[in-house]
Amino acid sequence: MIQQEILHFHVCGGAGGGAKGFNRGQARVGHVVAKPRCIGAVDVDAAGIADFDRVSGSKGTVIDLFTREQYVAFHERQPPAGWREATPQDFQRAAHGERPHVVFMSTPCKGFSGLLSDKLSTSAKYQALNGLTLRAVWLTLEAWQDDPPEFILFENVPRIATRGRWLLDQIGALLSAYGYVFAETTHDCGVLGGLAQSRKRFLLVARHAQKVPPFLYEPEKKRLRGVGEVLDKLPLPGDPIAGPMHRVPSLQWKTWVRLAFVEAGSDWRSLNRLRVADGILQDFAIEPDAGWHRGVLGVRRWEETVGTVTGRGSPTTGTFAVADPRPARNGAHGVIAWDEASGAVQGESLPSNGKFSVADPRCTWASTAHRNKLKVVEYEGPAGTVTGADRVGSGALCVADPRPHGLNAEGRDVYRTGGHYGVTPWDEPAGAIPGFAKNNNGPWSVADPRPAEGDETETLPKPDDRLVAVIRALDGTWHRPFTTFELGAIQSYFDPDDIGFVMAGSSDSAWRERIGNMVPPDSATAIMGVIARTLLLAKAGETFMLSSEPIWVQPVAIALSIDIPMPAAE
Repeated sequence: MIQQEILHFHVCGGAGGGAKGFNRGQARVGHVVAKPRCIGAVDVDAAGIADFDRVSGSKGTVIDLFTREQYVAFHERQPPAGWREATPQDFQRAAHGERPHVVFMSTPCKGFSGLLSDKLSTSAKYQALNGLTLRAVWLTLEAWQDDPPEFILFENVPRIATRGRWLLDQIGALLSAYGYVFAETTHDCGVLGGLAQSRKRFLLVARHAQKVPPFLYEPEKKRLRGVGEVLDKLPLPGDPIAGPMHRVPSLQWKTWVRLAFVEAGSDWRSLNRLRVADGILQDFAIEPDAGWHRGVLGVRRWEETVGTVTGRGSPTTGTFAVADPRPARNGAHGVIAWDEASGAVQGESLPSNGKFSVADPRCTWASTAHRNKLKVVEYEGPAGTVTGADRVGSGALCVADPRPHGLNAEGRDVYRTGGHYGVTPWDEPAGAIPGFAKNNNGPWSVADPRPAEGDETETLPKPDDRLVAVIRALDGTWHRPFTTFELGAIQSYFDPDDIGFVMAGSSDSAWRERIGNMVPPDSATAIMGVIARTLLLAKAGETFMLSSEPIWVQPVAIALSIDIPMPAAE
């Protein structure tokens, strides 16, 4: 076999998720196999570049891509002494003098995100951040204008197609001017990489028409996995061997209680179904998992072995009761079903002497006399006849409205739909992991069915006490936040063999931001696979390949027939 190197370079490379995945991309055409190799990256975050160096096999470069005008607009101050604007030559040096076949860029997406209000997205600060998209493409094209990269890939959030339309139009015009045909697509990283999360992203794929005649096909789709398929391979959170990134955050006691009562697959809206009076939960209680109860009022199963019989063996001192399946002798206090035959009627047919009661399904006189008093109509059911009465006590004039009260009026739609305090079921995929993922701002907790150990205590904490708690929820699982390491594993940045891996720095919030911003390596592997195959075909002189997969970038004859809007001349 002959190995053909595929060199890739990363703009805004972050912690190296894309580079790590590209390095693992595989392709073969005849007796030639692809061997991807990273040749460098640029990013403004020094900690991110330290992570990049560790996982990519190459040396990244810390550099600010802002123009001076953009720097001032974003930071609201002048740059420090010695600061200068990046140039195309800086990109060449960051690639260590080599020329890439593929350039992958994932510029900042905060200004395009739907989590940012329209007002903030149009502010000077975020417009400067958004402007990095166009500047990154221009620096790339200028850096290797004499020998252009065969492919340029531009990744961002899907909303860039609307909020950043004017920038995408300029990027498209630039690419066309440098000889590229391109396609704007959206894809699910989870489906491309077979991840345990659904992560919708925008991807612009540009192919240099002269250097690469063959079509570029989309990667094969894979199934989304449940988070448990990933987390089950890791130690339980808090295990010392797993390191600081796998610790459970200390939350307030009241937050742990909320999570315990959120149904798996739901969010904070589950709490609306609980009955609370004066701040006290009415229908449930939480007790410490301590040894003081010692099985008091415990009931043994019929097939179970009993413990030691003591001289004080009574129901109030231990498990000295039994679930006896045999029918009682006389059925005292028995209730006969409405459609069941009665036994023999005796002279003393009283409830305490046998089954001399009946389950009568008919309405009582009170129900007949006061029909529909204080009745509440189901939200999905029809109402009764609308009458002139306007009092709740006069009939079915109430409805069980499932919509949260007052949220729309208060302008809190984002909170209502953001999945705050959401708990992900063990066998379902997570949503797209953002850089700010915490237990109280989205579905970033999991219903973990594995047994967990906790310190025994005989008293419950105060509401605002911070601690790591293990509360068995109503479904029998431990509802807890994802650890930072688990979020990285769901992103496919970490493997089970990486236990103990610690990213650069010591801040959980900084780790989570870099994890949330990165391209999942497994998704990047799938993308590199189809790109490498196309490059090998072009190298072999092939101009066509038949595939059942959809075409990502159309052939030049079709691409040139598309009317791409050009920016007006200034």
